[in-house]
Amino acid sequence: MSTNTTSTTSSPEPQSTVPAPVPVPEGPAVTAATGQRSARLIHNEATTEIPVHLLFRDDPDPAPVPVRPAVVARRQGLVGERSGERPGTRRPVAARPRPAPRIDPELTERPARVLPGAAGVAAGLCGAAGCAATSWWAGLVPPLAAQALGLPVYAGAGLGPAQWAAYAAAGALGMFGFGGLARGRTGRAWVLGLFGRYRGTVRRTGLMWVNPLLLRRRVDVRLRHWRSEPMPAADGNGVALRAVTLVVWRVRDTAKATLGVEDHETYLRACVEAALARVPVEPLGTVRSSADVAGDTLTRLVAADAEPVGLEVFSVRPVRVEYAPEVAAAMHRRRIAALDAAQRASVLTSVVDSVEDTVTRLTVRGLVELDDYERKVLVKDLTVAFCAGRGDPGA
Repeated sequence: MSTNTTSTTSSPEPQSTVPAPVPVPEGPAVTAATGQRSARLIHNEATTEIPVHLLFRDDPDPAPVPVRPAVVARRQGLVGERSGERPGTRRPVAARPRPAPRIDPELTERPARVLPGAAGVAAGLCGAAGCAATSWWAGLVPPLAAQALGLPVYAGAGLGPAQWAAYAAAGALGMFGFGGLARGRTGRAWVLGLFGRYRGTVRRTGLMWVNPLLLRRRVDVRLRHWRSEPMPAADGNGVALRAVTLVVWRVRDTAKATLGVEDHETYLRACVEAALARVPVEPLGTVRSSADVAGDTLTRLVAADAEPVGLEVFSVRPVRVEYAPEVAAAMHRRRIAALDAAQRASVLTSVVDSVEDTVTRLTVRGLVELDDYERKVLVKDLTVAFCAGRGDPGA
């Protein structure tokens, strides 16, 4: 009796395999099939992928896995990119300030050395007395004049070298004494120079003595105002204008104003004209706030340009602004059209409000019962009547 033994061969059970973590590339993702780089969805951004096996872990206490920042990382090397800015944009670069004109630092106002006027008068009188004494010494004084002056009778030694030397000394003293006398006035100053070199400024008043060898230049240091001629300007839209400005100014540093520029008044006029070319000016009577802003801006610009040459500007205000002759007619028509349109809009609004109020009162009080057609006819008739009444000059 044979026993059949059936051997059952069991195949090994398939074991679950866990895929190995795939290293994350530094650059763009690479496809497994083609090996080509995939296009980024967001340019100038770097994204990080999370491995799939990390999403299905069964560990009760997950171990910390170091992962790089997962959303956005700015790519280095882009000039002008900062956090919070759109990629590909550059921050606006601040405009460099205009270089201010420089004047010789040694050219600064300082007081000059002068003497009181009495010293000059005394020196002049001494020179005149010396000339008279030399004439008596030489015997040139007539006897009648000598008796009148109470001088002793003297025959005289004649005109010799000593007499001529005395004449020269007394005459030089008298010329220096009387020639150096000057009168200082309130609000005026003297700028003194010797052989092209600045020697000081005199702001004193009254009689004084100044070295007659010094060159004197009178400067007005009072507060002055200057009304300019019509200068070219433009409004905010670039329309050509002609503006007349009133400038209140004075000379603060006489040395810089006189020697730093050829003519400080011409320089101030050029500064005002340059400021008008840079600042938009609106015609007077349109917007008062814009006129005030334009005046403040003009004052600031002109004061900054005139300060290096010793001028102090207090105010630059447009007093008359009108359109240039080439655009005056067109702008006049445009203003009239704007006023007409504003008036028409105001009249239309008033008519519509009146019609609405009339129809509402009639229907609410129950005076009439109107359907849609009758309401439209009534609104039309009232509108025509009110418009005709508004347009009648005698109404």
